[in-house]
Amino acid sequence: MTDREIILDSLMEILEKGQYSHLVLRSVLQKYDYLPKQQRSFIKRTCEGTIENKIYIDYVIDSFAKTKTPKMKPLIRTLLRMGTYQILFLDGVPDAAVCNECVKLATKRGFGPLKGFVNGILRTIARNKEQIALPDREKEPLMYLSVRYSMPLWIVELWQAQYGSRAEDMLKAQLEKRPLTIRVNEAMPGEAQSRILSQIAETGVKVTQSKQLPYAYYLEQVDHIDDLPGYAQGSFFMQDIGSMQVVELAGIKPGDAVIDVCAAPGGKAMHALAKLHGKGSVQARDLTENKVSMIEENIERCAGAADTIEVLVWDARILDPQAVEKADVVIADLPCSGLGVIGRKSDIKYRMTPEQVADIAALQREILSVVWQYVKPGGILMYSTCTLTKAENQDNRDWFLENSPFTLLEEKELLPSAETDGFYMIKCRRNKA
Repeated sequence: MTDREIILDSLMEILEKGQYSHLVLRSVLQKYDYLPKQQRSFIKRTCEGTIENKIYIDYVIDSFAKTKTPKMKPLIRTLLRMGTYQILFLDGVPDAAVCNECVKLATKRGFGPLKGFVNGILRTIARNKEQIALPDREKEPLMYLSVRYSMPLWIVELWQAQYGSRAEDMLKAQLEKRPLTIRVNEAMPGEAQSRILSQIAETGVKVTQSKQLPYAYYLEQVDHIDDLPGYAQGSFFMQDIGSMQVVELAGIKPGDAVIDVCAAPGGKAMHALAKLHGKGSVQARDLTENKVSMIEENIERCAGAADTIEVLVWDARILDPQAVEKADVVIADLPCSGLGVIGRKSDIKYRMTPEQVADIAALQREILSVVWQYVKPGGILMYSTCTLTKAENQDNRDWFLENSPFTLLEEKELLPSAETDGFYMIKCRRNKA
């Protein structure tokens, strides 16, 4: 199995069969862990880049092909996409080699009669790649942005309406390479934190401290994060800045009782636990045994047998009478459309629809109408999403404040950037009777 066959099969699973890209790539990279790092990096980069830039790539292919991409055989369409990505974005791969390898693959997979079609389109793209004309920015500004940044037109229209001139920077940010973000375990002494960070840097990973939070760090040039010093011992946790900001804004203090109602994989719950310094409690809930097992694995790694955290399978739409008015802080980071994390999970933009956004916003309201009851009078509810739609954020904020006995204390929106995903959060206090 060559690296390009691995890429082809992976992209077929993701783009044609609808599998989640991060799960497919994780499985593939584990299966072929024996390959040299350079090969694994090529596989990962080509798969992710092809998915990330699919709208632009299809636009280029359709500019030179009589048969347009929607009408092509799935395997031929996928071959052309991965080949076009390499021609347009990977300088280290000769164009002629890309064309030859794709032609060989077409023949090997039973599409020999179409090898001339594949060869002709890819060689034409290679010859003309410096002269590719995008939609006219003056006449079709939204279509230009859609193609230029490979974003579905409905998302471009949505963000343009909501954010105006900032929309293009948001689109651009979703295509920028981002470092991994970690939260160092605050429960560790300062010297121990510094020692772990130094050990990570000694492996060749570039470590940079965030300017936003003192315990947040960016890691670059990481191969296997679970092989880094301190990972198995829970010295750090992979978590985005936006996710950390939710817990930071909540103002959790020792002695608090915290309920995280949709907690998987457990980042915020673990962060809340660190804020308690051994005094108080955290209850981490989620819908399924599978999600709860993810939380439990991270607890075991990052907190050991901590007796201040409890994990529970619970449908957040159903009221738990035992929890009513028991929490000083409720964290409600609810299921959302995920448009803020497109930069890390590119296939989200192809899966989500405006109709789904409306359904998700309704689900969020259903959950909020239940979980606010867990907050003690005078306590705090944190509502957050990793998306950037008015329906799920500002509209739900207004609905919640109109229909619940809470006062808005603070609101924060993080737009996608080189350092953080898109995130939205509000901090509300339950009114005292």
